[in-house]
Amino acid sequence: MKKKRILLKVGSNTLTKETDNISRGKIEDIASQIAKLQETCEFIIVSSGAIAVAKQFVKLDSKSSGIFVKQALASIGQPHLIRIYQEIFREYGLLSSQCLLSYADFDNADSRDNIMNTIKVLVNNNYIPIINENDTVATDEIKFGDNDKLGALTASLLGVDLFIIATNTNGIYTKASMEANAPETIETVSDFDALRQEVVSSKSTHGSGGMASKVEAVAVAKAAGVETWIVNGLEDDFITNAFEGNVPFTKVK
Repeated sequence: MKKKRILLKVGSNTLTKETDNISRGKIEDIASQIAKLQETCEFIIVSSGAIAVAKQFVKLDSKSSGIFVKQALASIGQPHLIRIYQEIFREYGLLSSQCLLSYADFDNADSRDNIMNTIKVLVNNNYIPIINENDTVATDEIKFGDNDKLGALTASLLGVDLFIIATNTNGIYTKASMEANAPETIETVSDFDALRQEVVSSKSTHGSGGMASKVEAVAVAKAAGVETWIVNGLEDDFITNAFEGNVPFTKVK
């Protein structure tokens, strides 16, 4: 039976559970769900969190330009982030690998082929690629999007069956419900242009994204024919509960 290929994008707010520290418990939650689903699904992860990890134990001279400090933090934090993933995934019998990409990689045909072929080999050998923006040399993702667009570009390039964006809300809420302070999830999107009008512009606490960034990522995936789910990654078992229809989330086909 052909497994369902899923690209899971996890932002900094999800990985920290909206605190100032990376949550090992959240990574354990992700590993546990992947282990439960590994007979029917194969996963590729786009993960933020390198800067958040570094901030836990490093203080840098901030006299330099802010973007260079963030690039340095990303360089320090990335190996620690991958180590945490590998340690926890190993406990669940899961193998993982690191892939660092930049937007320039998607603009070059040879680079795109290399990405596809490398990830294909990894997945076929039961390794879970953990992808992050190469923040040390590329600044766009530090300033915009918190890996939402990188996740969408990767999902589109690989032609995955499902793109899941884990965030800190139960999907996308209607603008009217947000204004009334009673959030109501848009569960199925049939009119994408109308969806854009519903989105309230905001930024995430630790990341650089927000719901507008996620909608733009959905647009990239939709253009490639990839279905996207926006789910609340702060909740335990958020992937399996979404599959079982036990939680509200936004689905865009």
